[in-house]
Parts: sequence; structure tokens; C-alpha cells
Amino acid sequence: MARGTEEQVQTRGGGKDAEIALPVEGMTCASCVRHVEKALRRVPGVQEVAVNLATRKATVSYDPRTANPAEMVEAINGAGYESALQEATFDVEGITCASCVRTLEKALGRVPGVASASVNFATSQASVEYVPGQVSMLDLKQAVEGAGYGVRQVQAYEPNAGDGVSYPHELDMGEASRKEAKRLRDKAFFSLAAGAFLMLIAWRAFIPGLGSIDHTLANWISLIVATPIQFWAGWSFYKGAWAAAKHRTTNMNTLIAIGTTAAYLYSVAITVAPGLFAAAGVMPEEVYFETAVIIIGLILLGRWLEARAKGQTSEAIRRLVGLQPRTARVVRAGAEQDIPVEEVVAGDVVIVRPGERVPVDGVVLSGSSSIDESMITGESLPVDKQVGDEVVGATVNKTGSFTFRATKVGRDTVLSQIIRLVENAQASKPPIQRLVDVIASYFVPAVIGIALLSFAVWFIFGPEPALTFAILNLVAVLIIACPCALGLATPTAIMVGTGKAAERGILIRDAEALENAYKVNTVVLDKTGTLTAGKPVVTDVIPTDGLGQEELLALAASAERRSEHPLGEAIVRQAQERALPLDEPREFASITGGGVRARIGGREVTIGNARLLTGAGIELDGTTAVATGLAADGKTPMFVAVDGRPAGVIAVADTIKPESRHAVDRLRKLGLQVVMMTGDNKATAQAIARQAGIDRVLAEVRPEDKAAEVARLQQEGRIVAMVGDGINDAPALTQANVGIAIGTGTDVAIEASDITLISGDLNGISTAIGLSKATIRAIRQNLFWAFAYNVLLIPVAAGVLYPFFAGGGGWNGLLNPMLAAAAMGLSSVSVVSNSLRLRRHSVGE
Repeated sequence: MARGTEEQVQTRGGGKDAEIALPVEGMTCASCVRHVEKALRRVPGVQEVAVNLATRKATVSYDPRTANPAEMVEAINGAGYESALQEATFDVEGITCASCVRTLEKALGRVPGVASASVNFATSQASVEYVPGQVSMLDLKQAVEGAGYGVRQVQAYEPNAGDGVSYPHELDMGEASRKEAKRLRDKAFFSLAAGAFLMLIAWRAFIPGLGSIDHTLANWISLIVATPIQFWAGWSFYKGAWAAAKHRTTNMNTLIAIGTTAAYLYSVAITVAPGLFAAAGVMPEEVYFETAVIIIGLILLGRWLEARAKGQTSEAIRRLVGLQPRTARVVRAGAEQDIPVEEVVAGDVVIVRPGERVPVDGVVLSGSSSIDESMITGESLPVDKQVGDEVVGATVNKTGSFTFRATKVGRDTVLSQIIRLVENAQASKPPIQRLVDVIASYFVPAVIGIALLSFAVWFIFGPEPALTFAILNLVAVLIIACPCALGLATPTAIMVGTGKAAERGILIRDAEALENAYKVNTVVLDKTGTLTAGKPVVTDVIPTDGLGQEELLALAASAERRSEHPLGEAIVRQAQERALPLDEPREFASITGGGVRARIGGREVTIGNARLLTGAGIELDGTTAVATGLAADGKTPMFVAVDGRPAGVIAVADTIKPESRHAVDRLRKLGLQVVMMTGDNKATAQAIARQAGIDRVLAEVRPEDKAAEVARLQQEGRIVAMVGDGINDAPALTQANVGIAIGTGTDVAIEASDITLISGDLNGISTAIGLSKATIRAIRQNLFWAFAYNVLLIPVAAGVLYPFFAGGGGWNGLLNPMLAAAAMGLSSVSVVSNSLRLRRHSVGE
């Protein structure tokens, strides 16, 4: 989504059509105006377009039934210009099942100016994309409340939203959530306690001391005990059902309210007016107050357990949020002072002492230290920091004290970006969930239909007492149906999976990326900077004319001091690391495509390729065989001659990272084909591939052809993950089914890929793919359980097994409504618990 503009959108209504003024950035001439107008006119439902170059606005008249602002913004951006929507998220009270999700999304979607609305059942949060200036937070709140729900806390994602709402990362349960959980627990406890008492009354004939209570008195005692439970503990069900009914929809509350009310009113009628049944020739044997009460208690207990379990799915985010220091010590007006971290501004000089967390991102000004960055990158080893190095907020200063200049604060820090990305990923829906949402929207009406059909069949064709059987089976069907499990199956797994990935330094853009990673069967690794360090180093120094290694290296490095070639810089760097004395070169000459020549301390030194030396009349003698062997290992040999005689060979190579071989082995153990892509010649490429354990190599690939090579693999039927640095490989990352960018810990390529490895450790590839496979497996298991549970048990609750078990002396094939309530609660809890297993996912899996 395009971000950030302070221009406001103006709207006005007129009849059935709507008009909107969208800001457009990037226009420079009348041709730009026509391009934008054409792009907008192609959006279905758009009627008139007028683009003003001076005001940089596009005024669009459109039919809101067929067009929406999001499509217009996408059209403007697709034409190469910039427009923006803004995004807000808020916590919603009263969401109890998947049907609530659909109801809320529809209510929010009807607000003029709202482009899209997504409600996450697992977090009870709604995320809304809207046209800035057209939609206020008050509009969104009214839409939610009008649908029968409540808004607990509103957060604005976009800066300069104009609504004065900050962006706090309040993702723990919060005071309101804790109170809600306590309320559920207390009501469940009282309901189950009352239910236990009513069970004693119902079974009084078998309990000493209670057998003397006659039938009528027992019924009245049960009525008195059950009534407050029905309308106090069960009030939330009535409230939710009524809110849904006002909008001509149904949800989980509808099922529970109808089911428990049927059992309660049936029992009330038997207690208050038994003569009505006698007049009708029906003599019911017992009341079912305990059934209604225990159903309410078990469902509330299940919701309390579910709330606790759902709270654990956000554990990763809470850990990330908890990393943020509360205060920072800054130098202002020459004095040190401790201030809240929210008050730190870019440019502040910040002091960090041993053991403290770095408050914000910045660059070291003085001092040095060793910093633990594991909470950001997943790397366990501390990283040394010197003057000029970047530091990341929330990391831990292990040893020395240092000062740094703040460069990124607030929502711009790496930690905030990571939190925001994880939040967005957790709020997103994979393609499979969209189908589930559609099914869930029809689920509750279908269950009500089945329950009414079951009642009718039992009442007309059932054995005596037919009414009692009909009521009990009606209640059982309504109570056992569980759209909650359907609604929780996907988002809980997504939340845990993406959160677990973030803890390991792996950032997953959204749920669709996670689902695509599950399907990957081929991983393409860019060589430079991915498999290799991306920085040439000296690997071999081989003297051949009686010189020592250090003398040969010092002469070559002295000659290369004025060279700007990467290979020459590698030689100089190696000599400096060995602390070798270097002379200033005289008569320096750089030969393009050959090497360099210089006079060092009275000796003429030539260093370069074979063509340079033979062209200067220097015989290579035995150095050719040495160079051939080095080249076969993927190294670049450089010949060194001193005073016209061959003196040795220095080999330079872009060496593979220490973890590359192990990372490739892990990918192959996952059953993935690993391919290396490089612009190097085939011999060098094959040598690097052998070191990394890779069989298939795509060599001599120009940067502009990388995307085409990925497309060629896709034409072979392969699902491709492309791994690169996220910048030079951007076209290939985009072409791939999954783009995986290598980050650096402080410069995270969040916008360049589907998955970002913050630390750059290649083992993160197999971890990300393995975690995606585990997450999608969990989603499929959850959905299978949720669908199988409903498909199998709803017919049982309706009594289809009765003909096979009736009269057998044991179970009669009917499901007690109280057992149905227990099963329903267990269904939701089991789905969430299965998702929570992902927290134990092993790195080696």
C-alpha cells in the first residue's frame, strides 16, 4: 500500500454517485495528467475524471457499488505516480465467532471512503484501509457499535493522520482484556456451581437427605437457581444474538441463545403451567434447567480457556514490544538527562553504559563496545562496534560505554518496523482463509435450519415423549455446532508462525507469503553476497622465485595502493591485516583489463593476468600450472613479476560464507532442489557450487536476465524461492513465487521481498521454509478438525444414530446437550492449542 501524504482527500455525495479528490504526486506536465486520467477511467465504475496539475489532485466521480477508492489508488500507482490510503487498527469487543468477522467486515466496508476492512478473530482486532480525510476514527467506531460490537482502543498506523491518535504497541491482553477474561471465569464458575447443584436436585432420589423433596418443589427450586444464570451469565449471548438479528445476520451467540432458551422455557412451562401439557395429552417426565445452566457454564469456560490460549499466540509480539527501553540518557545543552524514549529526536546524542539497552537506532560517535543483537537478528554472538558503526535500538550493550547520534526514532526504528511487519502479517489472511470466511457466513443459518428440521422430525415421528426428544435434539444441534473453530483455525496458526519466525530474525510479509513458501520445491541462490561474502579476499600467496610470502605480498600490495580495482584492494587489505610495511609506488601505471605496473623501492613490480605479463615479454615459467590449479578451485590467480622475472602467484576469491554448505545441506534434507545463479564463467561457478554442495548451476547470467531464468524454472513446473540481496536481485525476487532477501540487521530490506532474513545467515532459509510448512500443516489440521467435528457431530446431535442404538440397553444414540456444550468448547480450545504447538518448532525441523 502506498504510504504517507499530508494532502487531504475531499469528498462529497450527490445522488447515487460519489465524488472523491485523491492527491497525486509525481506529475510534471500535461502528459502526466492524461496518463493519470486514462488509468483512472479504466477502473470499472469510474464515470468522470478531472486531474489538476497545479493542485496535484484527481477528482473522480464514480458508482460506489462497483468502484472503491482502493482500486483508484492502485490505478494511480500502477500508472507510475503516487497516491495513498491510510490504515487504522482497533481492538473490538464482542467478537465470538467467525460469523462476527463477516458481519464486522461488511459493516466497516459500508462506511464511505473505506477501501478494505479485515477482522482478525484471533486478536479481536479490525484493520481498515481508508481514504484520508474522508473517514474519521469516529465513523469507524460508529460503524462497529452500530453492528452491535464495541471499540476498546483505536490505533492509527499512518503518520500525520490528523486524528491525534498515537501508535502504541498495546498487544498484550491489556486491562480491559484481563477484566473480560476474569468476568468470563467468574461467570463460568458460578454457572457450573449452580449446574452442579441442579444436578443434585435432578438426581435427588439417589442422594441421602434429598429424596424427600417432591417433584413440584424441586422444579421451583431449579427455576429460582437457573433464572439468574440464564439471564446474568448468559446475557452476553442474548446481547450478541440481538445485535446480529438487527442486521439480519446470525452468529454463534444466536445458536447458544436459541438453544439454552429453548431448554429453559420448556422447563419453565413444565414448572409454571404443567396443566398445559396435561391438556395436550403430553406428560413430560422432567425439567432441563440443569442442561441450560451447565451449557452456559461450559461455553463460558471454553471461552475463558480460549481467551487465555489466544493471548499466548501474541507472545512473540509482546516479547518484541518488551525489548523497547523506557528511558534514554541524552546530552542536551551540555548536560546529561534521562528522558522517556518517546521524547528522543533524530540528532540527539545518546549515552549508553554497560548492561543497558540501546534506546533507538543511530551511529557511534565515540567509544566502542560489544553489542548483543540476538533479539533482532537471531545471532547469538555479540558484535563489536566502533566509531562510525550503526547500532540498533533494543539491542544490549555488553561491555564498553559509548555515545551515538540518534538517526531513527519512534516508528522508524528497526524494532518498530519489525513489529509493524509482524503485526501486518498476523492480521493478513491466506487464500485458504477467504474460502473459510465464505463458508462460515452460511454456517449458522444452515445449523439453525438443521436444528429446526431435527425438531420437526422428532416431534412428528419420534417416540414418546416426542416433544422432549424434539427439544433435546434441537438444543444439542444448536449447541454442538462450532463456527468458532473454523474462525480460529487459520489466524491463530499464522500468528504463532510469524511470531516464531520473528524471534529467529525472519520477517514474513504476510500470510500469503507463508502459504507460498509451503509450496516451494526449488531454491535459487544468488552467488555474490548470498552464498559468498560478496567481498574478495586473498586466499593464496605462492612465491616461486625465492621470495618469502610476506615479501611477495608486501611488494604486490605496495604496487596496488593506488589501484581502485576490487582485486587490488583485496591484496592491500590482506597486507594491512598482516601489518606489513608498504612503500609508496612510483611510476604507477594501471593497464585496463590487465593489471598494474609500479616501481617499489627501486624494483619494478608488475601484477596482473597472464596476458599482461607475456605482453611485457615476461616468461611465466612454472607459474602457469599453479594458476591453472587455483582457477579450477574458483579463484582468480594474479601473476606477480619483479624486475622482469616471475616471482609468484596471488589468488583472490569471493569465498563462500562459513554456513553456506550447512545451509544447502539443510535445504536438500527438506527435499528442495538448490540452484546457484551467477554471472561468473562456468568453471568458476562450478568450483563455488562444489564447495557449497550444489549440483545445478546457472552461470554467465547477466543481472537483467535473472528474472528470465527464474521464469524458465517456473515453466518447468517448479515453485521457486529466489534468495538475493533484495536490491540488485529485485526483478528476480519479484518474479519468484517467494522472494527471500538477505538483510544486514540494520538495513533490513523489508519492502523488497516476501521474506527477509535480518542477520543474513543462510540457515534462515531452511528455517523459514520449514516453519512455513509446519504452519500450513497446522492450519490444515485445524481446518480438518473443525470441519470434521461439525460434519460428524451435528448429525449425531440431530439423532441419526438413534435407530441403531435404541432399545439396546445402553447408550440410545442421542447426544446429551451438556456433552454437546463440552464438545463445542473443546473444539475451539483444541484448535488454538494445536496452533500453539508451533512455539516448540525446532530450528532443525
